[in-house]
Amino acid sequence: MKMLLCALILVTQSAMAFDWNEPDWSANSTLPAEGSRQNLYQLPEDQFSQIQDVGYVHALRWPVNVSGLYIPYKPLENFLESDSNNPIKRLIQKFGQRRLGYSDMDGLYAWLGLNKYPDEGSVTGIYRIPFPDGFKPKYRMGASILNLNGVQGLTFGCAGCHSGVFMGRTIMGLTNKRPRANEFFMMAKKYVPKIPSHLFAYGTNASEEERKLYKYTQDNLRAVGAVMPQSLGLDTSLPHVALSLSHRKDDEYATKSRVLERNPTPNKLETMVADSKPLPWWNLKHKTRWLSDGSIVAGNPILTNFLWNELGRGTDLKELEQWMKDNQDTVRELTAAAFATQAPRWTDFFPAGSIDLDSAKRGQTLFKNSCQKCHGEYQKAWDLPNASELSEVEILSNSKVLYPKKTEVKDVGTDPNRWMATQYFAERLNKLRISKWMKTVVEPQKGYVPPPLEGIFSRYPYFHNNSIPNLCALMEHPTRRPKFFVQGPSTDASHYDADCVGYPVGDKIPASWMKEKEAHYKANKPGLLNIGHSKAFYDEQSQPLMSESEKRDLRMFLKTL
Repeated sequence: MKMLLCALILVTQSAMAFDWNEPDWSANSTLPAEGSRQNLYQLPEDQFSQIQDVGYVHALRWPVNVSGLYIPYKPLENFLESDSNNPIKRLIQKFGQRRLGYSDMDGLYAWLGLNKYPDEGSVTGIYRIPFPDGFKPKYRMGASILNLNGVQGLTFGCAGCHSGVFMGRTIMGLTNKRPRANEFFMMAKKYVPKIPSHLFAYGTNASEEERKLYKYTQDNLRAVGAVMPQSLGLDTSLPHVALSLSHRKDDEYATKSRVLERNPTPNKLETMVADSKPLPWWNLKHKTRWLSDGSIVAGNPILTNFLWNELGRGTDLKELEQWMKDNQDTVRELTAAAFATQAPRWTDFFPAGSIDLDSAKRGQTLFKNSCQKCHGEYQKAWDLPNASELSEVEILSNSKVLYPKKTEVKDVGTDPNRWMATQYFAERLNKLRISKWMKTVVEPQKGYVPPPLEGIFSRYPYFHNNSIPNLCALMEHPTRRPKFFVQGPSTDASHYDADCVGYPVGDKIPASWMKEKEAHYKANKPGLLNIGHSKAFYDEQSQPLMSESEKRDLRMFLKTL
């Protein structure tokens, strides 16, 4: 009965007519006086309280039904559960000398880095995650099983990269520290073209319609370009989009071309390292331009995300454009939910007593003098007139966040490869008919956006390229920052350095993590360097501007944001 009630609530919510007030997506947009666009579409309170569930369902289950890539679900399940004599498994071993490290669907989802749905009723508040069909699915967050002409097709949604785990708890909107989406594309590019559709059907017991779906995906993969991330936790979506465009004609719909699919237009991003990480959703409400380099200067970032995802799936852009026009409410619902996402708080995971209030207040002064100009102002409850009446948890909260009204880009000397990479595909994107309809404009920048810092304790490793394992390293001189660390999981306290606020380094790295070579981060080449962002801590002669105790005070304050 409870499951039925949940399902009815979701159906009712998804059928609601929301009172949308379109936001300003232009390059001239500014934040309102209150400093946040959390209620982006200015929905009435009763509707705003429901929009997150409705929008999150779209993030959990990819809503686009004209995508270029779908995996026939039942045949994939049959394949994974088959023995080693399966002809397709033998073929994969022959071509790639690779044995799959999983033997069922959940093993695949775990390898991909997809997070589990929390048990019903086990979490509340910002940690509650809706079930797409009203009851806990057997699959993981982001896995999307769509019915396509009577056939189940598997694809993946936003939550695959935009949900993460901290101290064993799944958080919607947190960057996934261990995704393998790009690696999965690389596997598909390598093996799928070598497996004829009739062999696929034979080896997986696929029906004729499932075979046709596989062939559809096989054909569209030819228009996809991809590169492998340099380390687990990094994402190559930007080169993925650029290289996929290079497999298509240079016209307003990026028309597919067999000639270019075989011989793509050369692009610098085939070899240039431009990896970055997905950014936390709760920062969206404080910004007016998008991506780590602020290069999307106009347009809805969620709508743009649909375009970029589908370019990377070999989708026909005329079909996608029509889907966007027919599903504008779906886009609004997902956009509203993403902007409404709230950051986790330190006291959700650690006792309030772990914060030394006097130290945090000293850190607040240091922050105002050294960090606030770029990263925004964080007014604290301990400065309110009624602070003495607040609980030990309430007094640590932010009473108001004031970020620059127009999002700024700064060059503070961090690794430039990611912002430099935008120039190698911006023009192609801007000339697309669909980009013009979306009013999305991409302009190469010099530098990166200094991000808002709410929930920063959970957002390690730091910098756009994940090159800084914790805040102790960030506050160190660049020449003394760790050049190696491991991007391990976050399931218990031993996986977190609470003093340094991030990954343990050196002798503190759990021994079990060392076995996972792809999680090793080496800050030793362009694109992965941990340089820059040091002027708050060291002068031009490399002399310290803060003592070690002052750095501890600053970290104490940052934990409370």
